[in-house]
Amino acid sequence: MQSIEEHVHHLYWDHDINCARTTLMYLAQYFKISLNDQTLQAAIGMHGGGGFGAQCGLVEGSLMFLGIYCARMGLSDALISKLCFSYAQAFISTFSSLECSVLRPGGFQGSDPPHICEGLTVRAIAFTRDFIEDFSRATNPAD
Repeated sequence: MQSIEEHVHHLYWDHDINCARTTLMYLAQYFKISLNDQTLQAAIGMHGGGGFGAQCGLVEGSLMFLGIYCARMGLSDALISKLCFSYAQAFISTFSSLECSVLRPGGFQGSDPPHICEGLTVRAIAFTRDFIEDFSRATNPAD
């Protein structure tokens, strides 16, 4: 399996895949869950609201994956929603915001190089992977 760094670099530079889809694709590969095309298509505009600067695609892709992962575990919608809330709180504690325009290095400038969030993406995916693994261990301590 590719490292997070290799995965992100490949999808960003070789395929120009956005942060939300890159996050979904890495987490699905890591946790061995298949994603259908419709799920990936739904995330096409989830990079800060299509570049608007709204909620970060790293958060959106992670929340989508949490819903998929936890539903497969058989958790209720209410519990999944609470877990997503906890994830958002933890993300803010670690990265300071959920907003793309705040998280993105330098905000949005016309002169931004492509894939300026590559380093942030690697850190956020690692954070999300660890969050899910910690949650999974707490939920299934025998594993």
